[in-house]
Amino acid sequence: QVQVVESGGGLVQAGGSLRLSCKASGIIFAIGVMGWYRQAPGKQRELVADISRSDSTNYADSVKGRFTISRDNDKNTIYLQMNSLKPEDTAVYYCNAESIVTHRSHHHDIWGQGTQVTVSS
Repeated sequence: QVQVVESGGGLVQAGGSLRLSCKASGIIFAIGVMGWYRQAPGKQRELVADISRSDSTNYADSVKGRFTISRDNDKNTIYLQMNSLKPEDTAVYYCNAESIVTHRSHHHDIWGQGTQVTVSS
């Protein structure tokens, strides 16, 4: 079974930092683009940042210069370093893997269960 599991959310004051991790588990041969999305109450889920297997990155304008996405292919893990957090960053953060190739199958659009990030003012 293939899954991605997030960790690292929590409560932080405005201006603080958090680091999120997302690890894909299973007998994995390769993973495509992985990314972080977030969904605030009453809002649609939005892309925060994503990263290709070759470390090409893409960021939402609202987080550029504050958040950094990185990837460790050997550990099947991505990270999101979030600095200078603002109350408007409060949301459930979800990890997504565009595709995961295992020894048995090719899986598409795999989502984690999410981790809550709350930034107090």
